[in-house]
Amino acid sequence: MKIFLLIADGLGDRPSKLLNDMTPLEAANKPNLNKMAYHGMVGLIDPIKPGIIPGSDTSHLNYLGYDPMKYYTGRGPFEALGTGLKLEPGDIAFRANFATVDGEFVVRDRRAGRIRKDTDKLANSLNMEIDGVKIMFKEGTEHRGALVLRGKDLSPEVSENDPHHEGLKVKEVIPLKKEAEMTARILNEFFIRSHEILNSHPVNENRVKLGEPPANAILFRGGGIVPDIPKFRDLHGFSGGFVAAVALVSGICTLAGLKNYTPPGVTGSLDTNIEAKLNAGLDALKNEDFVIVNVKGTDIAGHDGDPVAKMKFIERIDQAIGKVLLNRMDDVLFCFTGDHSTPATYKEHSSDPVPILIYYKGSREDRIENFGESQCRLGTLRLRGNDLMEVLKSHAGKAEKFGA
Repeated sequence: MKIFLLIADGLGDRPSKLLNDMTPLEAANKPNLNKMAYHGMVGLIDPIKPGIIPGSDTSHLNYLGYDPMKYYTGRGPFEALGTGLKLEPGDIAFRANFATVDGEFVVRDRRAGRIRKDTDKLANSLNMEIDGVKIMFKEGTEHRGALVLRGKDLSPEVSENDPHHEGLKVKEVIPLKKEAEMTARILNEFFIRSHEILNSHPVNENRVKLGEPPANAILFRGGGIVPDIPKFRDLHGFSGGFVAAVALVSGICTLAGLKNYTPPGVTGSLDTNIEAKLNAGLDALKNEDFVIVNVKGTDIAGHDGDPVAKMKFIERIDQAIGKVLLNRMDDVLFCFTGDHSTPATYKEHSSDPVPILIYYKGSREDRIENFGESQCRLGTLRLRGNDLMEVLKSHAGKAEKFGA
């Protein structure tokens, strides 16, 4: 069988009083997921291992079979690759946000009102050179972007300037090792210059006139050097593709050698066209043996502290599954899970294990009636992230016997 892995970013959650003490997944009207849970196998997965709070980068690496303890060098290189920037050996890459700061550099909005229009115009104005170091900035989805430094004697061993909360001042970048002193100085200079450019940019002048927060600062974090990882085909013995509108996931998959089947027009937001993503995933399986499809809306609602929006997005996922997938999986193994938990009551990633579902014709039946956190603990599966590909390959008939 071919393998269709659907990742709902930040899927796991905790009970909410707004949902009668149920999680968004438990409260959602999801007849198609419940049907597959009844006739398939369910359980819980720790994306890294118990007690570890996963990032989306480390969990996706682990799910695809790449030990993050070995291959993870920081989120920045994946963000940069996902935006389409071409990295060279020695480049230092950071994930970045357009943000809104006041005259004292206090952060008023870390996402600049989730800006979506004209970020390419803003990004194009930020390419510059400082002391012989070439600086490249590329927009991603919404407020996200990537910052890359190219030059001699650079080091990723620097602190970040992102305070991670509104109401705090942008941090000064500090070298964590002596060899990073020049890198820290250039990053601090870039922040000042980019603020001056963005503050007077026509895009932001127009946003202010419209009463919208200006995207007048760049917050960056997660610096690293692009890792050297084996290709997915070499690791698993078969081809693969991906569908993802988020630069981070796109970058990881691109680095792994997966082919991009993402259709135009889809987003990494709550308003994304889920059906288009699932159809693109099925199209990928015409040519590939494996596809991973990422939808981001569950994570956004979790970070926003909105369990109702998260529940409704899960319902949209279920509707799309029923319309696109359910009757087209004769030779497909379907797996649905999240890359981590983002409880809406907590608004951040947590170490809570994530519900997981594996369904294919002829699979064992756990006969769970409501696919959610509480009932999934009664199911067959109890996995760590590095187990996932091996389990999927085994059930899809793609694994070899160990021993005689």
